[in-house]
Amino acid sequence: MLDDAWLTLGLATGITGAQIDALRERFGSVEGAVRAPHDELIGAGISAAAARDIRRPDPAVHERCRSWLAGRDCHAVCWADPRYPALLREIPAAPALLFVRGDVDTLGLPQLAIVGSRNATPGGLDTATRFAAHLAASGFCITSGMAFGIDAAAHRAALGAGGKTVAVFGAGPDVIYPREHAGLAEEIAAAGALVAEFPPGTEPRRGQFPQRNRIISGLAVGTLVVEAGLRSGALVTARNAAEQGREVFAIPGSIHNPVARGCHFLIRHGAKLVETADDIVEELGGMIAGLAETIEQNPEPADKSTAPTLDSDYLRLLEMMGWDPVDIDTLKKRTGLTTDELSSMLLILELEGRVEPLTGGRYVQREEGRSK
Repeated sequence: MLDDAWLTLGLATGITGAQIDALRERFGSVEGAVRAPHDELIGAGISAAAARDIRRPDPAVHERCRSWLAGRDCHAVCWADPRYPALLREIPAAPALLFVRGDVDTLGLPQLAIVGSRNATPGGLDTATRFAAHLAASGFCITSGMAFGIDAAAHRAALGAGGKTVAVFGAGPDVIYPREHAGLAEEIAAAGALVAEFPPGTEPRRGQFPQRNRIISGLAVGTLVVEAGLRSGALVTARNAAEQGREVFAIPGSIHNPVARGCHFLIRHGAKLVETADDIVEELGGMIAGLAETIEQNPEPADKSTAPTLDSDYLRLLEMMGWDPVDIDTLKKRTGLTTDELSSMLLILELEGRVEPLTGGRYVQREEGRSK
């Protein structure tokens, strides 16, 4: 159980692990730090707000923490704890205290962050699912923020593949956000970990999510952005990853897709363009000490004979579609086919998994096996 001195320091406003090291060196111990006068705490380099919190800790917050920690699989991992994740320890302003529900040891696994738009397209959700499932089954722990869209798809795919996953909260560890993901949170806690730097009872606030994002990237050897707008939180996570010296990967999309623009921005500014999970393995292989050897480099379908064979008319339609979203009127002009003929053929292609319907009566071609 975490002692009172560590809890007091860990809850102090804005205090970092590095600052706790400085306090311990100056005052001899964490107990010495919490007994130190306000002015001496300021002299040790911490903020006035942090010094105030150390000298006058909030008993209600402490009580909420103690009550939460009494729950099943609920843990507090302080800066001095050997279970504190090594990669997170390396980042600037690493949190001094983590609240963890689930298996703390999960935090020590090689992690890959997968993030993206809350308003993901069906194709983006499919891509996130394929990448996360493949990488999780191969040994990566998939880390994300449990938001709608790409985050949730990545968590669910990791769980579905029998892998590990970590969700980092922008609120207290007992505050599920969004509330619709309460069931998902339970699944993650049972097969990984829920992580928060904010104490129990902390409600989600806008300014807390950028703080959360630095932890997502800080836990991971690399961050993959699947879909993202130019002002999305996923780009904040990617920027944090780059500043932390971690790899940044981005999946390109259609130039007409607004949630692909963030990925294109990242690629223009140095992110590695990826088309397959093996692109990530190739880049990270040396960093994860042999984990790459457990990942199939070019897996083939289990039974090629079951793959459907399309006749020339359908292949020509796919060729005319290209790779950008297109509506039926445009396809009529390109192919000379009637609306009824196109509707019938597109339905067959949809059932075969070769095209995907989008909003506004548009369709987009899906390339088989791109995530493998």
